[in-house]
Amino acid sequence: MTGDHQTLALLLFSVFVAVTLAITTWVSRHRHGSAEEFYAGGRLFTPMENGFAIAGDYASAASFLGVPGLIALFGYDGVLYVVGFLVGWLVVLFLVAELVRNCGRFTLADVVAARMSERPVRIAAGTSSVTVSVLYLVAQMVGAGSLVALLLGRSGGAAQAWTVIGVGALMVIYVSLGGMRATTWIQIVKAVVLLGGTVVLTVLVMARFHGDLDRLLLAAAGRSGHADAFLAPGLKYGGDWTARLDFISLGLALVLGTGGLPHILSRFYTVPTARAARRSAIWSIGLIGGFYLMAIVLGFGAAAIVGPEAVRGSNAAGNTAIPLLALKLGGGADSTGGTILFAVVAAVAFATILAVVAGITLASSASVAHDLYASLRRRSGRQRSEVAVARVAAVGIGVVAIALGLLARDLNVAFLVGLAFAVAASANLPVLLYSLFWHRFTTRGAVWAVYGGLIPALGLVVLSPVVSGSPDSLFPGVDFQYFPLQNPGIVSVPLGFVAGWLGTVTSTEPPDEAKHAETEVRSLTGAGAV
Repeated sequence: MTGDHQTLALLLFSVFVAVTLAITTWVSRHRHGSAEEFYAGGRLFTPMENGFAIAGDYASAASFLGVPGLIALFGYDGVLYVVGFLVGWLVVLFLVAELVRNCGRFTLADVVAARMSERPVRIAAGTSSVTVSVLYLVAQMVGAGSLVALLLGRSGGAAQAWTVIGVGALMVIYVSLGGMRATTWIQIVKAVVLLGGTVVLTVLVMARFHGDLDRLLLAAAGRSGHADAFLAPGLKYGGDWTARLDFISLGLALVLGTGGLPHILSRFYTVPTARAARRSAIWSIGLIGGFYLMAIVLGFGAAAIVGPEAVRGSNAAGNTAIPLLALKLGGGADSTGGTILFAVVAAVAFATILAVVAGITLASSASVAHDLYASLRRRSGRQRSEVAVARVAAVGIGVVAIALGLLARDLNVAFLVGLAFAVAASANLPVLLYSLFWHRFTTRGAVWAVYGGLIPALGLVVLSPVVSGSPDSLFPGVDFQYFPLQNPGIVSVPLGFVAGWLGTVTSTEPPDEAKHAETEVRSLTGAGAV
């Protein structure tokens, strides 16, 4: 890329960073220092504000960089990610949003621990939440590295490493100084910027094909090298039964995983009532749905205008398809329009990454402080120390995410997020649904449900082609691949539900019918909700 691209993109990115740091500084001067303020922003946000923040939180680097890249490379099969990401919101809307808002306080563990022995349940749920959050953060770090490699002309690993470190440092500052209120406003600003940038690119793509979607799809298929197969199922997931099972596994993880994502669940605690939580979900579905429809157009636009070979040549996983598309739409690498559009898209992508990592870091640090740390000490006087521990935890989680992001820098970000969704669907969703809807559920069942999904999910990923045994693995030089699928959801999600059932039916602890009745009334009516 030319020096003009670099200068303008970095200038726009610096403007966004300055604005968000100003928001964080302003909020830090007006915060009260309480746990409710730090974790939930005082529960003062309106449904529309929270809906925009959820959209900003959910539309991550996987959505903006990874999904269009997969569509550009694999056509129809890449669209399957869009379907999974969006359908998962129906689970959130109908089964999770209102009930979680009524039953919990700050984290997933609050909902489960309401009718169980608190300490083992909090440790299990906190461990799972941190694991999911770190996996999700890795995807954002990989997106940051890919973008900077393109922006700086693939100038080596050092530039990527320093950028990932810089993103990690900024997210720690956002969380530790501003808490949930600053993070929410950063996500709202980012959602507006992202949707605005996506609308502009979509209009330019459709204008290139005179508003004719058929012409766009035919052009994409013609340039793909796969002809009509590009627009039909099977290019990525239809080669053999292993690939088809991998697709089913991915779909299961994406549809069920949204309801178990800690940073999404924590957003429902930032509104005052369950009704506001439901309306937040409706707002977010509308915004996210519109964004993903445009992402499909941009993916096929990248295939038609840039070409899969050029996309793959820039980044093998397709993570740079959108910046390359912007460059072409603006007139090419040497044009003023191309320079401006590329710089805007690069800045939007950076903003996307920063806002999402801030939300995930806050949710995971809340799990460390509110669930893990608080379970190991007495309740008296813990509120202030919890917030202090959460700030320290944000630093530790940022360091881990940076290290793993550098290791996984050659993988597609949407694929990496799929792994995080699989762990969330395997470990978090079973214990959440059982706690809300099964009156016989016990403490042993809750602990077994979490670990019965978490351990198999992580173990199968380690033994899969993602880690070893193929040229695209994290460690291509070794081979301890014993599980053929890249996504473990088809095995680990049922194991999580089975483990929860088995732990309950073998438990000697009688279920607490009174606490279940109390939880049921509270979840459905909001009586006694915080």
